[in-house]
Amino acid sequence: MLKEKACRECRFLVEEGDNCPNCNGTTFTTFWRGYVVITDPEQSEIAKKMNITRKGKFALRLSR
Repeated sequence: MLKEKACRECRFLVEEGDNCPNCNGTTFTTFWRGYVVITDPEQSEIAKKMNITRKGKFALRLSR
């Protein structure tokens, strides 16, 4: 099983690859805590507060 890494720019959780499919960022961290799964970003209050506009799994807190 691959360890998920979080994009430092948008917090999108990625299992593999060198570019973030959400923002095309290239810097990642494996030090993150908690996550939220957004299924309907237009109706989600959490997505609005986190400035998330796409469905997916996002880290809540990044470390380092």
